[in-house]
Amino acid sequence: MAARRDLDWARDGPDWPNSTHSRFVQAGRVRWHVQVAGEGPVVLLLHGTGASTHTWAGMLEELAKDFTVVAPDLPGHGFTSTPSLFGLSLPGMAHGLARLLEALALVPVLGIGHSAGAAILGRLALDGTGGFRALVSLNGAFVPFGGLAGRVFSPLAKLMAINPFTPTLFASRLSRPEAFERLLRGTGSTLNAGGEAIYRRLVASPRHVAGAIGMMANWDLRALERELPGLAVPLVLVAAAGDRTIPPRQAVDVAARVPSGRLEQLPWGGHLCHEERPLEIVELVRRVASEVGIFQPPRH
Repeated sequence: MAARRDLDWARDGPDWPNSTHSRFVQAGRVRWHVQVAGEGPVVLLLHGTGASTHTWAGMLEELAKDFTVVAPDLPGHGFTSTPSLFGLSLPGMAHGLARLLEALALVPVLGIGHSAGAAILGRLALDGTGGFRALVSLNGAFVPFGGLAGRVFSPLAKLMAINPFTPTLFASRLSRPEAFERLLRGTGSTLNAGGEAIYRRLVASPRHVAGAIGMMANWDLRALERELPGLAVPLVLVAAAGDRTIPPRQAVDVAARVPSGRLEQLPWGGHLCHEERPLEIVELVRRVASEVGIFQPPRH
């Protein structure tokens, strides 16, 4: 029963957001689902834990007017296959993405990452992958959980990851309307019906849920936190005032500790601010790209 609920491209692909730009690419041991659109300087979009390429639904084609946009499903998420445990860790995901970019023969000059996706971009830039000239973090998750949450959350995720029944149980629970609505409220964002529908399909997929749990179980941000002040490229930290997942204060703290960091505070939006007002985020991205010389806005 659970296997039939898993995402399947033949069934779910035709109406997936921006599916006309989708392709499947084998890179190393991972079969990636990636969307590539547009022409121009290469921009890499990385979603956060538990999301997929759909999170860029309102941004991808608009950005593709000026850039070559590359948006993959992270390992174990959406339609991308699940790698080894190392492949679900922060350095493992960065390594896998480097292999994917090699297979695509594309070198990103601008990175846009949401939540955990921003941390992966930081790891890629520190590792020297791509030719990044700026990174944009949307409610980025750069800092480990502190206090009691840090002592409990990671071990709990590890225990859940080794139990083969956990993903199916979680998918069943999160498929209940009250549990799903509570999960969405926890982001501080209000989505349209289409956005909610995609998340309902994702959380109903045990394989997708397993990928998210496996990622959380193998995630360790301590090395990134130590190295981030050495980031050589501009880091624009976008913090939405209503984010209930990553406290906006975290972006303030990171901006103060990272010499290349700059804070952009949004007086609106929650954790999924780029899904709430995608065109406003696109304009912010164009402004950053212009500042670092990879985009020339049209003259009126």
